[in-house]
Amino acid sequence: MRLVPEAAPQPSTPPAPRRLGAVELVPGQVRAAVVSMAGRVLDRTEVSYDAAGATGEDLDQALAEVAELLAAHDLQGVGVAAAGLVDPLAGLILEVNDVPALRGYPVAERLGALTGAVVRVEQRARLQVLGDRWFGAGRGRRTFASVSTGEVLGVGVLYDGEVMAPPGGRSGAHMTVSASGERCTCGSRGCWKTLATTGWLRSRARAAGLAQASLDELVRSEDAPAGQVVEEYAHNLALGLVNVQQLFAPGLFILHGEAREGGERFRTLVEERLREAVAFAGAEQPRVLVGTAAVDDVALLGGAGLVLSRL
Repeated sequence: MRLVPEAAPQPSTPPAPRRLGAVELVPGQVRAAVVSMAGRVLDRTEVSYDAAGATGEDLDQALAEVAELLAAHDLQGVGVAAAGLVDPLAGLILEVNDVPALRGYPVAERLGALTGAVVRVEQRARLQVLGDRWFGAGRGRRTFASVSTGEVLGVGVLYDGEVMAPPGGRSGAHMTVSASGERCTCGSRGCWKTLATTGWLRSRARAAGLAQASLDELVRSEDAPAGQVVEEYAHNLALGLVNVQQLFAPGLFILHGEAREGGERFRTLVEERLREAVAFAGAEQPRVLVGTAAVDDVALLGGAGLVLSRL
């Protein structure tokens, strides 16, 4: 009997790597990225549009341009970090003060049709807490807060493993911290946003007669007025965080955005003010960390974290 040799085993095709899609939709700009399961941004693109004058068709076009990048990959899903007020269940952007065309915009439906992927949407500031949970300083914690600083202000809270995102909930930028304060873009007075964003910092520096306008420049300055402005800015930021600590006691606050420019000095000022205001027995002593992710990646990592949380 003649033996027939067995055929050599054929090399199997390795499975395609799993990828996460992320989109950030804010006034005037749409960013998109393809993110690895470990949180590394593999590819990205962005498109600008006229925030005040945009039409629905302009928004459709901007989404279509960034969707070309996403559609070229086999994605586990797409997470959208959107400014303003959103309806996550319906996949809608309900309202963005600076972009009238985004009122009622069905971003999940439009982006899903363009990419063929399941699309979920959440409020930008709230969503970035998931980026920290999966890829950043919040790994291993079930309760903490993630904070956007700079031109955009907001806080997202992870409480016992769940993002605090009630229907109609916002980012915290419009919580009232000064009843007789300045008029905000939303029409109310004394919103946290009016005291703790880059616009306030620039205005306060000018009023103090300072040539420096950025947080980085003010922190590095040896002038006493510059130091006073930095301290006031840190305390204004802490005003909103104190309210969050009083309500949810997250214990850890991770600062993103402009706070990175303030370095250790600014971080310490915010943390000290927090601890002074919420010192009570039984609760975790609040700590403040500064996130290491690049400013442009924070919301995108949150979008990727939203997809990862639903897998």
